[in-house]
Amino acid sequence: MLSFGFRPFFLVSALWAALAMGVWLLVLAGHVLVPTAFDPVSWHAHEFLFGYLGAAIAGFLLTAVPNWTGRLPLVGWRLGGLVALWLAGRFAVVTSGQVSPVIAALVDLAFPVVLAGALAREIVAGRNWRNLVVLGMLAVFTLGNALFHWEAARGGYAASGMGLRIGLGAAIMMIAVIGGRIIPSFTRNWLAKGGTTALPAPPMQRLDRAVLLVLLVTLLSWAFFPSAQATGWLLLFTGALHLVRLVRWRGLATLTEPLVAVLHAGYLFVPLGALALGLEILRPGTLGMGGAQHLWMGGAVGLMTLAVMTRATLGHTGRPLSADAGTVAVYWVLAVAVAARVAAGASPGLAGPFHAVSGVAWMAAFGGFCILYGPLLLRPRGMGGA
Repeated sequence: MLSFGFRPFFLVSALWAALAMGVWLLVLAGHVLVPTAFDPVSWHAHEFLFGYLGAAIAGFLLTAVPNWTGRLPLVGWRLGGLVALWLAGRFAVVTSGQVSPVIAALVDLAFPVVLAGALAREIVAGRNWRNLVVLGMLAVFTLGNALFHWEAARGGYAASGMGLRIGLGAAIMMIAVIGGRIIPSFTRNWLAKGGTTALPAPPMQRLDRAVLLVLLVTLLSWAFFPSAQATGWLLLFTGALHLVRLVRWRGLATLTEPLVAVLHAGYLFVPLGALALGLEILRPGTLGMGGAQHLWMGGAVGLMTLAVMTRATLGHTGRPLSADAGTVAVYWVLAVAVAARVAAGASPGLAGPFHAVSGVAWMAAFGGFCILYGPLLLRPRGMGGA
C-alpha cells in the first residue's frame, strides 16, 4: 500500500469523493448537520476541490515525478505520513466549528505544503527544471486553499469567493498543461500501435503555448474580475481555442479504446466550461453560475482525474492498458453526474431531483472505482485483481 504514491492516494481520494457526496446529499435533505465552521455549500465545494483533488494530485505527482527525475519514489513511513496529514486535514475541516479557524486552516494546509516541499526536493535534486511549472501550479492551488479558509473565517460565502476561483483555476491550468503532454502522447502511441499513419499533433507546439498563455490570462481575469464583460468574452475566446487544440489530438479516432478516449472527453470539459462560464457572465441565468462552474469542477476535474487514476493504476500494477466494461460504466456514470448537475443549474424548479441524481451518480462512479480498482491498489503488482 505504501510502495508507490498512487496506491494510497488514489484509493483515499475516491473513497472520500463517494463518502463526502453521501454526506452532502444528507445535508441537502436536512438529515445531517456537519460541525464545520464553513457554511454547508462552502464545505461541499472545499472538500471536493481541495480535499478530493488534493489527494488525486498527490497520487499523480508522487508517481510521475520519480519518472521525470529518475529518482526513487517516496515510500514507506514518509508516504504514510503524507496520507496521515491529508486525513488530518479532512478531520480538521469537518470539525472546524469546534476549534479555532486558524488551527483548522494550519492543519489542512500542512498537507499541500509538505507535499510541495517533498516534490521540490526531488525536482531540484534531479535537475528537472522544466517541471518546476507544475510545482508553481501546486503552490497557487495551495494559495487558493489558504484564501478559501480566510474568506470563510471572515464570515464570507467562500464557495463563490476568490479562493475557490484561484484553486479551480490552478486545477484547470494543471489539466491544460499536463493533459497537453499526456493526451497527444498516449493517443499517438495507441494509434501507431494499430498501424494508423494519421497521428495527432505532437505535444506543446507553438499553438499549444499560445493557447496556454491565453488560458492563463483568462483564468487570472476570472479570478479577480468574475463578473466583468471582458472576462466573459475572454472565456468564450479561450473555449474556442481549446476546442481547436483538442481537435488536433484526433480523439475521434480513439473511440474503440475508452481508456484513451476518456482523456479526450475529460479535456473537452475545459473548453465547455469556459464557454458556459463566458455565456453565463454575458447572459446571466443561462445555466446558472453553479451549473456552468460544475462543467469544470465535476467535468474537467472529475472525469480527467478518474481517467488518469484508472489508466495509471492499470499501468503501474502490470495490467493491460484497456478499459473493461466496468471501467466504461464508471466513466459514463460520472458523465451522468455532471449532466444532471448542469441541468440543476439550468432548471431551478427541478434542482432538487437533479441534485439527487447527480450526487447518486457521482457516488456510483467513485464507489465503482473503489470496487474495481481497490484490489489492484491494495495488492502487490501482479497479484489479485478486479
